Amino acid sequence: MVDPTTPKSARTQARLLDAAKQILIERGAAHFTLDAVAEAAGVSKGGLLYHFPSKAALIAGLAQRLVEFTEANLARARTEGVVRVFLETSLPGSDEADHYWAVFSALRSGMEVGDGVHDLVQHVFAVWSEALHEHLSDPVEADVIRLVGDGLYLGAVLGLEPLNSDALERVFERLAGSND
Repeated sequence: MVDPTTPKSARTQARLLDAAKQILIERGAAHFTLDAVAEAAGVSKGGLLYHFPSKAALIAGLAQRLVEFTEANLARARTEGVVRVFLETSLPGSDEADHYWAVFSALRSGMEVGDGVHDLVQHVFAVWSEALHEHLSDPVEADVIRLVGDGLYLGAVLGLEPLNSDALERVFERLAGSND
């Protein structure tokens, strides 16, 4: 959601990114056009091109949002525990999951997105892996926890039902245990 106290240019960019995300989620990459994004955002095509000169630039903007989600989650992990926060964020809220779904949709579609988007997505996965490896003394345990989180995340992004909350808490407790 766009914050009304944000400067107008940033609000317009946010509306455009929100519209791009929704089109990718609801209609798929085949319907992801600059005209569709401009219309959905209530912005002229010229206004869209001023902020995002291509579809690849829009996807890069969505990928940058993934980095912002990750930075906020890592900040929380410093106080609440790396393993616990990593696993909790592997069951993302809908807005974060929607961003992943939109970016993954674009990447998998064969759409030209540029190396920068791949790099940003790789960065998101790498920083969590690094944080787990720095926090845990056993590198295999760090990899196992990362893979459990990746599985939880994939299920969330695909809309699959996770384990019930009691079972999830037992998994989180076992994996976080005395590590945090």
